[in-house]
Amino acid sequence: MTQATVAAALEIVCPAGNPAALRAAVDAGTDTVYAGFADETNARNFPGLNFNREEMAQGIAYAHQRGCGVFIAVNTYPEAGNPGVWRQAVDDAAALGADAIILADIGLLDYAKHTQPDLRRHLSVQASASNAEAIRFYHRAFGVKRVVLPRVLTVAEIAELNASIPVETEVFAFGGMCVMAEGRCSLSSYATGLSPNGDGVCSPASHVHYEKRGGEMVSRLGEFTLNIFSEGEAAGYPTLCKGRFVTDDSASYLFEEPSSLNVIEILPELAAAGVSALKIEGRQRGRAYVSRVVAEFRKAVDIATRGGTLKGGELDDMTEGRRDTAGAYQKIWH
Repeated sequence: MTQATVAAALEIVCPAGNPAALRAAVDAGTDTVYAGFADETNARNFPGLNFNREEMAQGIAYAHQRGCGVFIAVNTYPEAGNPGVWRQAVDDAAALGADAIILADIGLLDYAKHTQPDLRRHLSVQASASNAEAIRFYHRAFGVKRVVLPRVLTVAEIAELNASIPVETEVFAFGGMCVMAEGRCSLSSYATGLSPNGDGVCSPASHVHYEKRGGEMVSRLGEFTLNIFSEGEAAGYPTLCKGRFVTDDSASYLFEEPSSLNVIEILPELAAAGVSALKIEGRQRGRAYVSRVVAEFRKAVDIATRGGTLKGGELDDMTEGRRDTAGAYQKIWH
């Protein structure tokens, strides 16, 4: 198979945090949109985001009329002894005609398998499945058709993984970086009292503060100072995993400076590694972001399909701190 024909198989999966963003993504040429209900069942449970049931029904109809799919994320973990809200989300996703649901919790996966067997099941990155044994288990036990891989694998590791699993893989392609074991991180819970995995909020904006201190900009999450930026230095969004910490009297980042993930230049390599879909991050972003990023990825995938040369830099003004990285895909840290 040639590089061009491999690249042609890449599906663009775009975030939609509200109905306007969904329509913008569809109009810009995405293949699929992913969205969530306006409650704790999805991992982006922020005020003003997400969809009520009527909005979701209208969004699915709009997408389907234009040949676009819709995935619904039900990817947080139910409260012990109180799974009703999460089960209702699964049932409503099926009733509304979603093309797939994105799940992390094994209890919900089992519920979906037995109550909505015709609804395609994808494994969320929140499940943190990054090896063949785990992925084969989810496929065997719950009929999972696709797994969203954590942002910790190199291209070579993804290729090796795809050669030994019976499901599709979806990888993050653009947007925020997460350098933790996704689905297991509890750092934000300690700083804010709200859990990424249960409440669906990592570093919620309600707890984020910026303050000027002399010529410096200080970023805080709750009561914790995460970074101090010198004058003229780009100030990224304060998440604990991307803070700058002092060890041996030297302040540094854990792996690399916080910047946005962007894989446009390595699309052929990802496709050749067997990747099925490219996941754009950003349900907290508006329709202008969605339109611009989808349009650039649509163009890039089409160029790769024709065997053309891909260039980065077109989305620099959409990245955190105007910097981007290939992250673990081309790992430069150990």
